[in-house]
Amino acid sequence: MSQRSQPFDLAKCARPNILKLHPYRCARDDYKDDGTNILLDANENAYGPGLALDRNGIAVNGHHKSTDIDFLGLNRYPDPHQHDLKEKFCRLRNTHAHTDKILKAENLFCGVGSDEAIDALLRCFCAPGKDKILTCPPTYGMYTVSAEVNDLDIVTVPLDIEDGFSLQSDQICEKLSTEPSIKLVYICSPGNPTASLIKKDAIRQVLEHPSWNGIVVVDEAYIDFSPEGSSLAEWVLEWPNLVVMQTLSKAFGLAGIRLGVAFTSPDIAALLNNMKAPYNISSPTSAIANAALEEQNLQVMRENRAKIIEQRERMQAELPRIPGIGRFLGGADSNFLLVEILDKPRDQGGKPDNATALAVYETMAGKRGVVVRFRGKEIGCAGCLRITVGTKQEVDRFMKEIADVLQEIYSRSKSRLQTNGQSAAEANEVIA
Repeated sequence: MSQRSQPFDLAKCARPNILKLHPYRCARDDYKDDGTNILLDANENAYGPGLALDRNGIAVNGHHKSTDIDFLGLNRYPDPHQHDLKEKFCRLRNTHAHTDKILKAENLFCGVGSDEAIDALLRCFCAPGKDKILTCPPTYGMYTVSAEVNDLDIVTVPLDIEDGFSLQSDQICEKLSTEPSIKLVYICSPGNPTASLIKKDAIRQVLEHPSWNGIVVVDEAYIDFSPEGSSLAEWVLEWPNLVVMQTLSKAFGLAGIRLGVAFTSPDIAALLNNMKAPYNISSPTSAIANAALEEQNLQVMRENRAKIIEQRERMQAELPRIPGIGRFLGGADSNFLLVEILDKPRDQGGKPDNATALAVYETMAGKRGVVVRFRGKEIGCAGCLRITVGTKQEVDRFMKEIADVLQEIYSRSKSRLQTNGQSAAEANEVIA
């Protein structure tokens, strides 16, 4: 039987920008978790959900998993407005650290993680094939992915690597003056992978641009690991073009429910809510998120956060004692640290080295069951690993394994330690 002529041609049917997309890999594609690995790669909360649970996942108040999930009601669509959840987020962020005004539910958009808000803002304000966004690398990779999906060009103004990865506001404002097609500026604070909190005055300088008509987006995914009062969420009440994104994935330990929010002006929030899918937040997600923002569970989150900060400070103190560990780059305002790996111990004149860092990353994950992230290909991050702060037991094991691995690497013949360009590129493309 002869083959039927088929007019379909995927290469001509799909959008060209989608065909050209360079695929990013999940952090767990390389090293599957078999239940024994120490996962310090994706900036998750190793202490678990910020919910008052016992060892069996039963809430201390007797309700299963500390929620009131109506399993018999799952045949019905969820609440499309999430008013109660928005009110709780406002209650959490109405600190009056930045304004006397009060956030209300009308200032909120709820999405499937912060990623939905990132994409929704692009679709709301940028015309495909015409407009641009501005990012400040090194930064979170999804800004670029979402822009490419939406056929938008990306203008970059790198963070100042000589000043702790600070924001170069003057250069950003120059770009905004010369390229009016830039509609959105994405600022990650604290930064990923830098762990540096961006100064409020630096963001203010961008917001005060005298002629630019666009949106400043501050991504605060890790804000609860920063000093008290750092969140600029309520500052959206003072700036009509400011959006502040947050998530329950990090400090709240609820990455699995995929819940993010965007604080902004009522007008922008209305646009985002008008264009979203009608039932984008599932009933189980809504129930768990609502529970997480109750005072009893907020206390659990704060206790877990305190443990993480304690281990973060421990790592800052103890990691530099290991031969081959270089400087901490960026800041310490998050639940991870960015650290240099040297080609030989510091007292022997060691320098940051991607080949050594990649060897540590691969050996730790492949042979020792400790997964971190290689970030050496990003701007200003030569020879760097990004290490999530784990539990005390996880940090104990991490410290031992990285010391042993570095000693093992230094004992090898130098000729065997050559950078595999493909491996380095793939390791660096993981965006979590």
